[in-house]
Amino acid sequence: MTVAATPPILASLPGPGVRPVLGIARDGWPIIALFAAMAAAAWSLGSLLPGWWLLAPGVLFTVLLLWCVYFFRDPERTPPPGAGLVISGADGVVCHVGSADPPAELRLPGHEAIGLTRVSVFMDLLSVHVNRAPIAGRVDAVAYKPGSFLNASLDKASDLNERMGMVIRLPDGRPVAVVQVAGLVARRIVCRVKAGMGLAAGERFGMIRFGSRVDVYLPRGFTPAVRVGDKASAGVTVIAREGAT
Repeated sequence: MTVAATPPILASLPGPGVRPVLGIARDGWPIIALFAAMAAAAWSLGSLLPGWWLLAPGVLFTVLLLWCVYFFRDPERTPPPGAGLVISGADGVVCHVGSADPPAELRLPGHEAIGLTRVSVFMDLLSVHVNRAPIAGRVDAVAYKPGSFLNASLDKASDLNERMGMVIRLPDGRPVAVVQVAGLVARRIVCRVKAGMGLAAGERFGMIRFGSRVDVYLPRGFTPAVRVGDKASAGVTVIAREGAT
């Protein structure tokens, strides 16, 4: 499968350069190492003391270790070929498709920030949590907003929850707003992009721990290609097409 080449103007810009290590997201390794150490210590202590029930902590920490490895998995993805496509920025289930205004902190002018279409993908605890750029472009702005930690599947979470947003400018100047929204148990948003960086479609730019959602505000001229309840894979699933009806 052939993937459309990155426009020359973007290829010359620095990107976040986020790559996994042994198929695991870099942000996961410190947590995996912590649980591995705790599991080893629990097994060692349990084997020295009488009573089979003392092995329970070792079993518990081993299960948590295996879950962490699974949670922080970061598989390779190949974006679909073709121009005029917006792909999902997250793995999960589409929980919203409809009109919404991008966050005010992104400071988009009125004609770019009113009546856009938002596609939201909710990530549960079993989803891949690495986030990817939905389209190629230049990062125009990045903004953080503190907030609550409501269930990220709720529509009001886009307005009330802690979030990290960025604006990606297409080569023709149209903006695509991408917002990482924290969830009920998410307490850490990782975003490795800065204004002035270039992003290729499907390129990794961050993640959210543990359970959350990603909102993509489509530029004018794009039509959603998914519905609420559809499953999406970051960097693969087409969520909108330019000019489609």
